Amino acid sequence: MQSSISLSSSYASTVSGPRHSFSLCGGSLVPSTLRFCGLRRQAFTSSSINHHCRRRLQHSAAVTAALSNNGTGPTLFDYDLLIIGAGVGGHGAALHAVEKGLKTAIVEGDVVGGTCVNRGCVPSKALLAVSGRMRELRDDHHLKSLGLQVSGAGYDRQAVADHANNLASKIRGNLTNSLKALGVDILTGFGTILGPQKVKVGSSNKVVTAKDIIIATGSVPFVPKGIEVDGKTVITSDHALKLETVPDWVAIVGSGYIGLEFSDVYTALGSEVTFIEALDQLMPGFDPEISKLAQRVLINPRNIDYHTGVFASKITPARDGKPVTIELIDAKTKEQKDTLEVDAALIATGRAPFTQGLGLENIDVVTQRGFVPVDERMRVLDANGNLVPHLYCIGDANGKMMLAHAASAQGISVVEQVTGRDHVLNHLTIPAACFTHPEISMVGLTEPQAREKGEKEGFEISVAKTSFKANTKALAENEGEGLAKLIYRPDTGEILGVHIFGLHAADLIHEASNAIALGTRIQDIKFAVHAHPTLSEVLDELFKSAKVKAQASAPVKEAVAV
Repeated sequence: MQSSISLSSSYASTVSGPRHSFSLCGGSLVPSTLRFCGLRRQAFTSSSINHHCRRRLQHSAAVTAALSNNGTGPTLFDYDLLIIGAGVGGHGAALHAVEKGLKTAIVEGDVVGGTCVNRGCVPSKALLAVSGRMRELRDDHHLKSLGLQVSGAGYDRQAVADHANNLASKIRGNLTNSLKALGVDILTGFGTILGPQKVKVGSSNKVVTAKDIIIATGSVPFVPKGIEVDGKTVITSDHALKLETVPDWVAIVGSGYIGLEFSDVYTALGSEVTFIEALDQLMPGFDPEISKLAQRVLINPRNIDYHTGVFASKITPARDGKPVTIELIDAKTKEQKDTLEVDAALIATGRAPFTQGLGLENIDVVTQRGFVPVDERMRVLDANGNLVPHLYCIGDANGKMMLAHAASAQGISVVEQVTGRDHVLNHLTIPAACFTHPEISMVGLTEPQAREKGEKEGFEISVAKTSFKANTKALAENEGEGLAKLIYRPDTGEILGVHIFGLHAADLIHEASNAIALGTRIQDIKFAVHAHPTLSEVLDELFKSAKVKAQASAPVKEAVAV
């Protein structure tokens, strides 16, 4: 979940190696015997090499200046860029800003890393790593098919909790050190906007100014009305990640990403789970076909039952020897349906933006359900819909796409804009994943969304599918349960959406997301070569199974040096 930058430098010397020799060109090293494969010959003429050398020198000088001075100091402001919030989004924006030569500071009122690192995706992955191992060790049928014999698999709850906490601490330290190493000033305290380009930090009267400001304050767990959270028996994901207890029976309110992942953890550790979902089906945010398969694999065989189409209108924590009580009402009629008594309840009903106390009223900005209104370039809008100059908002605080890596991408996009390059982020290219066992991943549109778009815009939709049961690597692992689904336009070969359920789905999705981001058509990606035997061949077969009417793009005509 971390963001990083790659730094290049040139050395004024001649270097020889066992495979290549390098000659000095304008202060940069150019390989004189390097074998090029798949690159056009004319790209390596003398003039182009000289041009390349000049560009490398310019880039190296810019990055060196950024590292040594954190950009050049502004004459009118304390900083070129001030970021309020040091989560994954703020961190990604800060690193990119330094690479661009901006004098940068980041304001953090809590701890570096934000929700993702400290109370979200990072510690939850530690718990899910444990749940995955436990499932393998306790699946006698699976182990027997591999010729393995294991008995008496158990776990130490406190050691599992420590693993999650230690991972969060390590990643938090890495993020902090990366900011300090690049010269980013970390200002401790809650940031309050006093006016245009002006922020107060903490409870003191310290005021800093910046040419541009990014709000990146993230989100907190959303708790509906009528639910009393005590942090012990009625908990949010913040509490659950500490794993202070493993209840015998836990109700999970909400069956989205958070609820599904915790159901995976709790059932692997021996809990019985009951889902409470307001909509008529479980996993409502996923492609319906994927949801159906995931329910058959992730829900039905496990110690999980569920109630759909109901609200938890009131939840009372356990006290005085009485269990947690949950009152259920019909989501449509609001009539009383049932009352559950469980050992614990986890509230996984999503997240709410953390934007209170930011001083938005000082710049005439009115939030919408707590979210800061922005345009497609993350520029903040005031109460009249006008742009607030030099103010941006990224990540969960704007509500466009509440994912850590989306926040980072938005932050990088903003930095591109403030340094003179217009950039609009296409959120349909951003992948998402649910780290259950097996995993679920997706990018782009679901099939219903794509068909609705096709009807409105007048084009045909086609769907291709492939099974993990046809993949050699998956079968070698005895993990053939899975499906990959491609939604596309047969007339143009445009990829509209890809959805995967299966082994390492979260890793596999990026070939599809990058193809969408780069505008790669199916008729072209069909020629990509995948190593055999690998799980990546699931995507290879998926793209090759698509029936596209358009012809492939013309290949490069020039000879290729090998």
